[in-house]
Amino acid sequence: MQNFKAYRIFTEDGSVVGRLVQTSLDELDAGEVVLKARYSSVNYKDALAATGAGKVIRRYPCIGGIDVSGVVQSSTDPQFKSGDEVIVTSYDLGVAHDGGFAEYVRVPADWVVPLPEGLTLFDAMALGTAGYTAALAIHIMEQNDLKPANGNIVVTGATGGVASIGIDMLAKLGYRVVAITGKVGEDDYLKKLGAAEVLSRHKLEMKGRPLEKPMWAGALDSVGGEQLAWLIRSMQPNGVIASFGNAGGVELHTTVLPFILRGVRLLGVDSAFTAMPLRKAIWARLASDLRPTHLAEITQMVSLQELPMVFQKMLQAQAHGRTVVKL
Repeated sequence: MQNFKAYRIFTEDGSVVGRLVQTSLDELDAGEVVLKARYSSVNYKDALAATGAGKVIRRYPCIGGIDVSGVVQSSTDPQFKSGDEVIVTSYDLGVAHDGGFAEYVRVPADWVVPLPEGLTLFDAMALGTAGYTAALAIHIMEQNDLKPANGNIVVTGATGGVASIGIDMLAKLGYRVVAITGKVGEDDYLKKLGAAEVLSRHKLEMKGRPLEKPMWAGALDSVGGEQLAWLIRSMQPNGVIASFGNAGGVELHTTVLPFILRGVRLLGVDSAFTAMPLRKAIWARLASDLRPTHLAEITQMVSLQELPMVFQKMLQAQAHGRTVVKL
């Protein structure tokens, strides 16, 4: 096989740098399945990894990209055959194993999900880890008795990839969604996705009593830090919070009172190492009842060459929605 293009991340003189290179299958990490990649996507985690803004990559050099969809080129595992359309997201992809920002990708068979009927390879990456995380969070919240009749659902960091898709999914399921954002001028965009109300993070008083006025039946939180502490204090009795991000900080300062006096449930969402039966079930829902209504409107397409520009926009909080990489 001839050489092909990939976006590989290195350390040079103590700094993390990424660039487009020519590589070959012989240089890729081991795995039973080789994909002809069609699409990848850009997540905040990818921007952190590729720029060194976050300590994400566990070994250098490494091809970036925690998502990929494509067609099986070859497989030594009988689960898959040449021509199968498949998805790979998370695990160690793009972190400790060569990832999806490449024209060919080789991965362990245990990481591979058959493309569900009803999704295209493009759709799968328009969703990607962000859509999968939002769907997993909603699924877990529903298992903890969340229903539309319970009351308002708040989504923080609302213009981000996971949050944008989460708003769309929740609205489609019949929930009344309140979006919180620190960005000015995004009300129309968020309401188009399905938010019934948009609140400015800058106008919220988040430092107060151990228990605030109960406002939310559920919450999707991509922010963490002070904002998550405020959410915990302002949940309704038996309210459910799905926590999956730390854009506002990793520390959490709270008390036990919301948990023991209101029965608030704080649920951690780890999309990286979901057991395969649940992973397949979530992807099946992404092809059916959790398929976002406005996926095309919130998605843009870029090439491998444009990745550095996309990373900077993400880190500067200038991006919203989803970015698909055409391979």
